[in-house]
Amino acid sequence: MKNPEAEFTADSRGHVKLTVEMVYGESTVTSAFASSPMKLLTPVSRGKSAWAMTSSFGGGLVAGDQTRLDVAVGPGACCFVGTQSSTKVYRNPARLPCSHTTAATLGSGSLLVFAPDPVQSFADSEYVQRQEFQLASDAGLVLLDWCSSGRAARGERWEFARFESRNDVYVDGERAVVDSVRLAADSARERMGRFNCLATLVLIGPKLKSAAEALCKEIASRPVVKRAALICSASAIQAGTILRVAGEEVEAVRRELRGQLAFLEELLGDSPWARKW
Repeated sequence: MKNPEAEFTADSRGHVKLTVEMVYGESTVTSAFASSPMKLLTPVSRGKSAWAMTSSFGGGLVAGDQTRLDVAVGPGACCFVGTQSSTKVYRNPARLPCSHTTAATLGSGSLLVFAPDPVQSFADSEYVQRQEFQLASDAGLVLLDWCSSGRAARGERWEFARFESRNDVYVDGERAVVDSVRLAADSARERMGRFNCLATLVLIGPKLKSAAEALCKEIASRPVVKRAALICSASAIQAGTILRVAGEEVEAVRRELRGQLAFLEELLGDSPWARKW
């Protein structure tokens, strides 16, 4: 395995770097590094797919944390990237910058399943997330981006000062998906109403064509239920599908997502949520 630590300096605080390549016919973690407060675990470093989990010391982000994740998946390789648990964004009354950036490149014939747990923003917190995925024309991407209302059990519902998340997906340099969510303290609770969880799931690429089409058909066949506790909508996009889910309970959204992603067990060689979700 390469030693990327030499490439990092004191300015690399909160930086994670992961590279997965095909080595002797198996997806292999060939480079992995993380600097505090970020951590990187690779429970499956070699096999049909390589798995990596990000986390942070203290279990979340505090005021002033600005983290970054760089992922490179080489030609033909398969990689799953998730998190150990929900990303907690702690209170930030001083309004110091708190952000996360992801940059991923996917080589020809590769597959990246990028499925972290939801972001949980505490009251008075600020969080801005930017994620960019550069895909070769025949690469595949499963992208999950979701958030909860906060510590709802403690009465904190959509009480953060600011939450922003933007995802840009490019195929052969051409933008294929742009998805953005922006919620602010003065309007989040009214806009979200009874819902406590919001999720976006993107399936894109030739390897995921049948799964994407099946997802669209299944969602379209569901009856419309007045004031349903869980609402799903799916739309076809360039070379894939985008699913949006809003739920009154985080666990209900989790179950829906796990059901829609059950097909990944065959592609990854095992279910990454079997002992988690």
